[in-house]
Amino acid sequence: MKIWWILILGGLATYLTRLSMILLFSHWEIPAWVRRALRLVPAAVFSAIIAQEVLSQNGELNLGWGNPRILAAALATGVAWKTRSVLLTILVGMVTLWVLKWVM
Repeated sequence: MKIWWILILGGLATYLTRLSMILLFSHWEIPAWVRRALRLVPAAVFSAIIAQEVLSQNGELNLGWGNPRILAAALATGVAWKTRSVLLTILVGMVTLWVLKWVM
């Protein structure tokens, strides 16, 4: 029963935190420079998550060519840049990673 209280209180805290910002900025106009900066937040967070996953292997930093994730990520980045297709990028990245893990 204790876990349910933790989940409920955690969800309530998250909801109230988000609601407070929505209510606060519903009365004030957000400056243009803040709006421009906020557009970059998802890309920055996503990059930090992906970089950690790609560059570490078994909890240790691995920057060598023996890390198949680096090669798969580099190829997926090229596909994303060239095609702008999310589905094709994921497909190419995953297939490349599977093939490299099988070969290595």
